[in-house]
Amino acid sequence: MRRLVTLLAGAAMLSAAPVQAQSLLRDAETESLFHDMSAPIVTAAGLRPNDVQFALVNDGSINAFVVGGQTVYIHSGLIEAADNVNQVQGVIAHELGHIADGHVANADAGQKPAMAMYLLSMVLGLATAAAGGGAAGMGVMAAGQQAAMGHYLAFTRTQEATADASAIKYLKIAGISAKGMLTFFKVLQQQEYRYGTGNIDPFMQSHPLSGTRIATLEGDVKESPFYDKPIDPALQERFRRVKAKLLGYVSDPKQTLNQYPDSDQSLYAHYARAYAYHKAGYPDKADAEAAALIKAKPDDPYFQEIVGQIMLEAGRPKDALVLLRAAYEGTRSNPLIGTTYGHALIATENPANYDEAKRVLRIAVQRDDENPFAWFQLGTVYELTGDEARAALAGAEQASLTGDTATAAVRARMALAGLPKNSPDWIRAQDISMTSQDVIDKGKKKRK
Repeated sequence: MRRLVTLLAGAAMLSAAPVQAQSLLRDAETESLFHDMSAPIVTAAGLRPNDVQFALVNDGSINAFVVGGQTVYIHSGLIEAADNVNQVQGVIAHELGHIADGHVANADAGQKPAMAMYLLSMVLGLATAAAGGGAAGMGVMAAGQQAAMGHYLAFTRTQEATADASAIKYLKIAGISAKGMLTFFKVLQQQEYRYGTGNIDPFMQSHPLSGTRIATLEGDVKESPFYDKPIDPALQERFRRVKAKLLGYVSDPKQTLNQYPDSDQSLYAHYARAYAYHKAGYPDKADAEAAALIKAKPDDPYFQEIVGQIMLEAGRPKDALVLLRAAYEGTRSNPLIGTTYGHALIATENPANYDEAKRVLRIAVQRDDENPFAWFQLGTVYELTGDEARAALAGAEQASLTGDTATAAVRARMALAGLPKNSPDWIRAQDISMTSQDVIDKGKKKRK
């Protein structure tokens, strides 16, 4: 599991709270689970499973959202709060409703009328104030702003209700129970009561209240022929593993050890404690938990991956190579695991490993070209082997992904100077150079 910092642009129209700079958690096992558990729902929504992506956001709140395109963002807090995989499937089905129904693309339908009301209230308020009615003018503006907000929130509540209905339909087509969707709304309802929001104004919320959603959907959910269909045991097993691993990675070690005390000898507990002890600075205990994982399932690629990652981060890259190589091969060259494996090969500081590192990392960026860490590692091994032009190109790719347009432009120009003209790499460097410079020029014009 890796943490990548990114800027999620915009105010997350369909989320419960604005999204600022947050870190994305990249994990091969988690992303594989998201893909497999959602594939039949994606198909039912009329979308293609390979086109829909999932991103895990390192945020403890219970939330999921879409902001454009076909990417569903899921907060780590939602995974921690969910009791089973079916609850998360219900959330995913809801977000797919937003995508399939074009809610993000049609956001202007709610924003423009609300903005028009807001601007009109400002004009009338200022006119009233200019006529000598200062207090009256302020009242007109305040009332207009509240009306505009109410209009916009009514629009988003309609979208949320529509997405709920679409989710029920998709789950039924996919042959999956929507029971988890209802039970998760009850979890949210309990949170509303816990935080004293039982008496909030329902007309000033972006989402219908959970109680309203339950009452609206319960009949349709229970009428589905799949209502009592058992949860897929294989998916539930994978979900429990991911949930335990995630807790060990993102939570304070004390919290992890409280939930999974040493007396718990389940695989889930070993999985959670392995990284928690590593993070807390107890290498012997981390090694013991890692050994328990490998002993239980020596050929499990995700157990091999986390143990190899712990070794790598503990300064033992040579020890990590065998396990990371096995994990890489066992997942058919998964790009995230390949990035960690390439990192370990470089970290040995043995030039004999550099050619393999280049091969593995080139495959990683071909399969997942939006991973800045993979580009960084590829640039590092190019630098170590004297290929300065391709090192510069990799640096340009990394900077472009992280929003550092100035560095992207500089590194792309360096790559252009050293690459064969009109070669694929040269053309890519030219593209980054032109795109980055265009962004820089537009920024200069705005500042004038």
